[in-house]
Amino acid sequence: MRWNSFIGVGAISLFMSGPWLIGLSELPMAALSMAAHAAETPAPLSPAALAAAMADYRLKLAEYQKLHGAYATEADRYWTSVADKRRARNLKRRRHQTIELADYVLTQPPVYSGPPEPVNPAAAVEAVAPKPRKVVPVVADFLREAVGQFKFRPELPANELEFKTAYAKVAQAAGLSKVQAVRIYGFEAGGNGQYDVQAGLEYPRPDAHATTTALGYNQLLSTNSVELLAEHGDSFIALLKRKAASSSPARRQVLAAKIALLQRMIKVSRSVPDEWREHEKLGNEPKGLGIHALNLDIDVGPLLQTQKLMDSVVFARRKGVRQTLTAAELEMMNLTGDGNGFDMVSMPDAMRDKVPTANFFQPSGYAANPVAIRNNTVARLIAATDVKMDKEITLPGAKALAAQFP
Repeated sequence: MRWNSFIGVGAISLFMSGPWLIGLSELPMAALSMAAHAAETPAPLSPAALAAAMADYRLKLAEYQKLHGAYATEADRYWTSVADKRRARNLKRRRHQTIELADYVLTQPPVYSGPPEPVNPAAAVEAVAPKPRKVVPVVADFLREAVGQFKFRPELPANELEFKTAYAKVAQAAGLSKVQAVRIYGFEAGGNGQYDVQAGLEYPRPDAHATTTALGYNQLLSTNSVELLAEHGDSFIALLKRKAASSSPARRQVLAAKIALLQRMIKVSRSVPDEWREHEKLGNEPKGLGIHALNLDIDVGPLLQTQKLMDSVVFARRKGVRQTLTAAELEMMNLTGDGNGFDMVSMPDAMRDKVPTANFFQPSGYAANPVAIRNNTVARLIAATDVKMDKEITLPGAKALAAQFP
């Protein structure tokens, strides 16, 4: 089952280009930060100074609680209205009724503009090391778990061009256009990303670190890999069998072994209910990380990367979208989930500059997404996506991929 999620972490990492790295190398920096923090810890206040500071704190706290409380009440009303309108739209669609402008919240979310919450001077001040960054598995981990869990070593391409050629062939056969495939590659993989590019590591920076398990040309999460295998594994097997039938004896033997391993992985992916939360749980376990390594395989990787986009295309067609989705529209579905993405791409152009992007978010996801806040209508968000695509497709990686399409 496709996860019809609200825009959240995925959108942030893709717009801001910021993946993540396993952090053993950060321990020395953590130690330095802790030492610096300890050195900066203020001396305890005298009783008289503490009393004066507490009096000032109580005044500031009362003012903060008054202003922030009013904001929180207004925000709750706003986001409740967003959720209510969304449910009403879904009901109208099930009844085949026309969605109108009034079916969306047309105002922007309230913004808190008061003072920050004051710090209690009586609270104990302790020298605590900075909270360590969440450890995100990277390619080395996927490969290790593939061997450990399945005795599987992905067949890596001889070079980047070989993978691009394989991907273009699969994408075109599935029905993706050259423009869709190349522009989405540019957006997702930074225009120059290789087949093993991971979210946050698209650009060479000394402080780069993996932000999610999102991997490859279309940035599949480990959850996506498990889900795609569970839902389309039989199709992948059939495609590999057809490929083997037209291959040399030696190549046929390699593909036969790969098919047997893939069947084992499919069985694991189907060992949990076909629900996003269950796939997410499995995707973050050793077996799921081993399955994620399939994205690196020259035969299976292009199938997974393509299927993620084709699921959105098929969803839109099933819902009645007959026109070919632009790359930016398809990216909305790729980023936000099919349900929310369809809500945007099925919207008439005349409505897009009037409907706030907040209609497609949960409150926490919206607050964490500066791009959607800045480009705060559907029209502006799609336009911003197009601008990024326009830039990224001029890079060598995108040009090399484009050259693999007829």
